[in-house]
Amino acid sequence: MICGIDIGGSKIELGVFCDQYKMQNNWRVPTPTTDYAAFIDVLVKLVKQADSYSSQASTEQRKQVQVGIGMAGLIDAQGKSLSANVPCATGKNIVKDLSARLNRPIAVENDCRCFALSEALGGAGEGFQNVFGAVIGTGSAGGLVINGQLYKSRQGIAGEYGHLQLPATLQQKYQLPRRPCGCGLPNCVEGFISGPGLLFLNRHFGGNAPSVPDLIESLRSGDPKASIIFDCYIDLLGASFAALILSYDPDIIVLGGGLSLIDEIVEQLPATIKPHLFAGFNTPTIKRAKFGDASGVRGAALLTLSKQALINYHAASCGELTH
Repeated sequence: MICGIDIGGSKIELGVFCDQYKMQNNWRVPTPTTDYAAFIDVLVKLVKQADSYSSQASTEQRKQVQVGIGMAGLIDAQGKSLSANVPCATGKNIVKDLSARLNRPIAVENDCRCFALSEALGGAGEGFQNVFGAVIGTGSAGGLVINGQLYKSRQGIAGEYGHLQLPATLQQKYQLPRRPCGCGLPNCVEGFISGPGLLFLNRHFGGNAPSVPDLIESLRSGDPKASIIFDCYIDLLGASFAALILSYDPDIIVLGGGLSLIDEIVEQLPATIKPHLFAGFNTPTIKRAKFGDASGVRGAALLTLSKQALINYHAASCGELTH
């Protein structure tokens, strides 16, 4: 069996998968964010639980589970993490430390890239060659999968579309202030198109909705203020996705994260992308994720596959091979 671990700022989820990548069991625990030793201890305990479950569920000789991890943040050329959500892990080599404790290889990747891999292989992007998985939730980031392979850029930062800068034309159109981003850049679109960004727009236009669900409820009830706020939001999101398309030109964009559950966003996004593209060129197919919240942990498990196995998996989903 294979286990995938999805590490977030509030919880860690481990899922145990069979060789067909169907989840067999899962556990969730709070994330230690300030104590690195406790953080590693929790991961070790979870993996040993998975080892025990695998041993009980299999009639074969006991084997250690393979481990893939998806985690918010980036890993630099020295293997050290940069994570705003789990500050205790910043500057630490998680792969080295965890591999030593568990005595096995560990695969680690950005959580949004894991989401993209999951949805490209058996998910909503099944059957497409070039799949971009875009998460719009607390933050905004994604990953590109080409023929079943996760695209690896030189520094591992490709797909960070949320940190493109807000176009000056849209800033002027809606009289938006500059919003310094936690990444250090001056005016990232994430500050406007994420969940917190949508609430910022709510305040900017004088709305009083205390939460995103309340704002969407007002929109559906015909509140004109909510309509103004949402029209601005979907225009900014459309421009951001147009920039993504101009960069990668994917066959399909699969949406994940909390905001992807809002029907109005999924339904209106294609039309709001189009004005920001070249005339005569079309938007790609846009779909909501198939595996939802489980996609990140499933994608982490898929990290354990070899390059050839990923190619075969993708080819099978396109009808070129059979399992």
